[in-house]
Amino acid sequence: MTDTNDDTNISESGVTEEVRATLALALDVDDLVAATRLGRELKPWFGVAKVGLELYSAAGPEAVGALRELGYDVFLDVKLHDIPNTVNKAARVLGALGVDYLTLHAFGGIDMLRAGVEGLTEGASNAGLEPPVALGVTVLTSDGTAPDHIVPQRVRIAAEAGCGGLVCAAKDLKDARTLAPRLVRVVPGIRPAGTATHDQANVATPGEAMAQGADVLVIGRAVTAAENPAEAAHDIVTELLS
Repeated sequence: MTDTNDDTNISESGVTEEVRATLALALDVDDLVAATRLGRELKPWFGVAKVGLELYSAAGPEAVGALRELGYDVFLDVKLHDIPNTVNKAARVLGALGVDYLTLHAFGGIDMLRAGVEGLTEGASNAGLEPPVALGVTVLTSDGTAPDHIVPQRVRIAAEAGCGGLVCAAKDLKDARTLAPRLVRVVPGIRPAGTATHDQANVATPGEAMAQGADVLVIGRAVTAAENPAEAAHDIVTELLS
């Protein structure tokens, strides 16, 4: 993770590094030039850059390196889900890239998650890097049909497998806090009041998610698709600080 100190804890926007570390910019584009342009523009408000399947498919490991060079912590959101051996080997490769967070789908079960955690840790260690945080994805925020027992079950699995964090909807934060209080809680589906929900079935405003116990908010189209992305980012931070 990016280190901060008392002399350099304010970005050019006036936002503290502590606040920036809670905001992940979802760069869901298929072009690295566009991603880095957005990254530069929005860096005063965001401390984490999320590389999803679209950008990783377009640019591969280069996307991770480019965003690290901009000073971001990198959240690689590829939701690994395969047999344990394959996930272990893939996570080992990704850990060596210098990612700070990596998602694995908890639907894959405890053996798969544990294999991913071990591979991720080993890959980072082999590269002389700090251990990244393995994030167990509980239920996609586009899924509004999951039975009530699914999220608690997957939270327990993620914790038992050694994941350092969870990805869950804001409505599931109570279960996450109760069942795995030490895990980092990452919440996608963040939408400021009055903005489009797009394909998300489980959404929350930034203030609601933080009040319910989120540690990191993943924010994409609400900012990147806005007419003025910098103004949209400023408004979100203002809500969080009010």
